Amino acid sequence: MRNQFTIRWLAIGILLGLGACSGSSPNSSTSDDSSKSDEKKASEKLARPAAKPIVIDSGTVLEVTLDQSVSSKTNNAGDHFDASLAAPVTAGDKVVLPVGTKVIGAVTLAHSAGRFKGNAALGLMLDSIIVNGKTYPIQATSVEHAGKGRGKRTAVGAGGGAVLGAIVGAVAGGGKGAAIGAAAGAGAGTAGAAFTGKRDIDFPAETRLSFKLTQPVSIIPK
Repeated sequence: MRNQFTIRWLAIGILLGLGACSGSSPNSSTSDDSSKSDEKKASEKLARPAAKPIVIDSGTVLEVTLDQSVSSKTNNAGDHFDASLAAPVTAGDKVVLPVGTKVIGAVTLAHSAGRFKGNAALGLMLDSIIVNGKTYPIQATSVEHAGKGRGKRTAVGAGGGAVLGAIVGAVAGGGKGAAIGAAAGAGAGTAGAAFTGKRDIDFPAETRLSFKLTQPVSIIPK
């Protein structure tokens, strides 16, 4: 009798053990599948090559439109200004910088007719461009405009020589699209500007300027 009782409990124990094993199997399988999936994703991410930078060559012209006015009367050297690309920039047959791409510039020279002896002078340069939320420093020619007393109205580059500097925009009080002036040639040119009553130099918002890259820029595509 005791032996039958013992055998019965052993049988029940074996059945419970088998049930526990079969119940834990799906969870174990699910865990293993999830681990393998994570490992596969990590492996694919490591195997995926990084996006190759797109190089914009030195000498490329950046045509920009000022998003705000800049004046020899109200601005100082070191002030920053915002601008936007007025024409797309391509590398090969691909548009790298579309119209509207944001550009940051700086005032390099600001001599007001009322604060400095002699005529007014205003110089601008570009120092960075924003692509896909990332800021890229750039090196480009600068544009300098001086009053008649300082010589010709010439766009002057960072190296001291005359450079491309087309300036087209709205003359103060003249409405949008009125021509201020334009540079000529790929390496040199003269530029006009709007003057205030005291002969200060004023580039209104929407003034169009051209700068030329002096160093290539590498842009990481999306």
